[in-house]
Amino acid sequence: MNGIANGGLSNVEKEYIRRHHRHEPGENQCGSALVKHIRAPVPQVWSLVRRFDQPQKYKPFVSRCVVRGNLEIGSLREVDVKSGLPATTSTERLELLDDNEHILSIRIIGGDHRLRNYSSIMSLHPEIIDGRPGTLVIESFVVDIPDGNTKDETCYFVEALIKCNLKSLADVSEGLAVQDRTEPIDRIVAVFLIPLALFIILVIYMLFTLLAVKEQYLRKVTGFDAVTGEELGAS
Repeated sequence: MNGIANGGLSNVEKEYIRRHHRHEPGENQCGSALVKHIRAPVPQVWSLVRRFDQPQKYKPFVSRCVVRGNLEIGSLREVDVKSGLPATTSTERLELLDDNEHILSIRIIGGDHRLRNYSSIMSLHPEIIDGRPGTLVIESFVVDIPDGNTKDETCYFVEALIKCNLKSLADVSEGLAVQDRTEPIDRIVAVFLIPLALFIILVIYMLFTLLAVKEQYLRKVTGFDAVTGEELGAS
């Protein structure tokens, strides 16, 4: 379907791929599609994905990014890759940024790596996970098969990178979602419960003060200790 491997996907996922992930792999290219279910709403996840200028917000292998352009189609970014990978830099072009359909597409056009003619599409779709708003993320790609490597080896390497990125995206998004859910509780505590607790403490203090004043008054008027019942001055 659309020229990329998508075995093991659900019918819904295959339909999303058919509609949004249109690749035309060449004779010496390979490609596939991967999915990730994230326990965070689409706007939360999209706020990270759409940042073509800041992929390091969730991509663990990116150390630095410099963008040329105003985030319109055709903008370029120069990405520095962290040590440990067979790459140091990557030059990438923004092909599509659709805030309505939540689709991001990029193409690698240069850099110190072996991912020649790499193109990827990432789409986000709302779903319900355990009764809460969640996000289905689909990322597909096509890339040249380097000399000396097989199709399976190339796909395995790229898929491993994408899986790491998707896991990191899930971790960051879900962390932000939990924070958003707890912030209203924190605001309730700050706005209502803390003032209420202070008010109760003030009331208790005033009651004790009134009781002390009352006791002193009774002792003065009656000549008796209200607590012990003894006559004041008696020995």
